[in-house]
Amino acid sequence: MTGQAGTGGRSLRQLRIPLLGRVEGRGALDLDIEEGRIAALRLRLLDPPRLFERLLEGYGYDQAVDAVARICGLCPVAYQLTAVRAFERLFGVEPSPWARAMRRVLHCGEWLHSHALQINLLAAPDFLGAADALGMAARHPAALQRGLQLHALGADLVRLLGGRAIHPVGLRVGGFHRAPPVAEVTPLVDRLAIAIPAAEELVRWTASFDFPADVQPFTSVALGHPHEYAMGAGRIQSGDGLDVAIGRFEEEIEVFQVPHSTALHARLDGRPYLVGPLARLNLNFRELPPAVRVVLDTLPIPVPSHNMFHSVVARAVELLLAVREAHRLLVDYEPPAQPATPVHPAAGTAVAATEAPRGLLWMRFEVDSRGMVRHARILPPTAQNQERCEEDLRNALERFGLGRSDEDLQRHAERVIRNYDPCLPCAAHALRLRVRRAPAGVAQRSSQNSLT
Repeated sequence: MTGQAGTGGRSLRQLRIPLLGRVEGRGALDLDIEEGRIAALRLRLLDPPRLFERLLEGYGYDQAVDAVARICGLCPVAYQLTAVRAFERLFGVEPSPWARAMRRVLHCGEWLHSHALQINLLAAPDFLGAADALGMAARHPAALQRGLQLHALGADLVRLLGGRAIHPVGLRVGGFHRAPPVAEVTPLVDRLAIAIPAAEELVRWTASFDFPADVQPFTSVALGHPHEYAMGAGRIQSGDGLDVAIGRFEEEIEVFQVPHSTALHARLDGRPYLVGPLARLNLNFRELPPAVRVVLDTLPIPVPSHNMFHSVVARAVELLLAVREAHRLLVDYEPPAQPATPVHPAAGTAVAATEAPRGLLWMRFEVDSRGMVRHARILPPTAQNQERCEEDLRNALERFGLGRSDEDLQRHAERVIRNYDPCLPCAAHALRLRVRRAPAGVAQRSSQNSLT
């Protein structure tokens, strides 16, 4: 919706966009444009506070593991794995090799499930000139079918070890509640073998997209591990040389709030930073298995890359990794005698981090001698990307051209935001965008709320 307003002889152009399509959650984008430049930009997440950290107080460690899975319907496994690992580190619990392997399979299932959704239903239409996945399906039915099959395979992997695909309940401190029998695993091994060439095709397909030339400086942050592509363990590393244990997270990362958003913000050395698939690939591509490196090396995409539009390719590479890793770990599957090791709670501070599909997920719990949670703090990846996304929007829109039509600005802003695949804490899907344009030579600042 567009309109004209005037104050003191000055004309003011306003644009309101009621919906941001293909992004999980509800938010608003306010732009103030003066003298052909963005004077103010505010990306606001509008979901009310959920107070999840406070709700965890008084939960036993085992209850907390199931509760944190409810924080997110898109990456519940990452939330559970992070909590489980935090308590195990504190309690001195060492899960069995079988449990560690199956947790990586479970992690792979979530990456596969989430990445297939984002690539094929949310991101790909941007590069194929379609309004949505249904529009894309008319011209690329085979690609969409391939994406949906990979998405379903990821859900079934999560269901195998988690008991259900959404908000799984299979994990516990010390291992799993249940070890699936061979008969349940074998069909998935067969499907994973079939999915490998499909995943390779997906990587090459995404790399063929026509990407905007939008290289920007930013710092990548992710877990790093010397012997594998880091998912559930490692040290916190950055493209600027940071290399610290997970316990140092709060010493290195500044976490704060801003008036215009219900999301936390985070900075490293006073600057925004990037977490997520592109950051992980930038830092860890050397640890990819050889079969995945071979595919990556054939792509016309530089790695490391500082073009956020290449995020869709990074997700596809990680999807291929997830398929191959799950197949490798399940092909000779044998159930253990016991799915979990004994646990003896202890008082102290439990800290851990894992890589959710959208980036680094960090948790800290203060627990008593019975393992009861007294305090909890959780920092999801979308919060960490908030500042970087705003910085990206400012740079990308100015390069794109602020003199373009409101419709073109809307489409490009949405494309930029979808590069981050923000996972907002609500199932609603809404963005309200207000663009204010001041005539040349007239300074105009906006303080109005974009919500109506």
